[in-house]
Amino acid sequence: MIRIKLKQLLDEKAFKERRRITLNDVSEATKISRPTLTRIANVAGYNTNTDTIDALCKYFGCEPSDLLQFLPDE
Repeated sequence: MIRIKLKQLLDEKAFKERRRITLNDVSEATKISRPTLTRIANVAGYNTNTDTIDALCKYFGCEPSDLLQFLPDE
């Protein structure tokens, strides 16, 4: 399973910028719908597309490997 580390990156960015960052902020900046961001953040194994990953990487200034984590199936 691929895990999307959206919540962790949100926390890190908020800490670095010393401000609260909401999913609405991310939605407005990336043009990714709020419901999609909520599913990415809360649904384990949520299936998304490369355009979404690209937009999130641009927003967080990171590589896909910073956003995605592979977890072997048990």
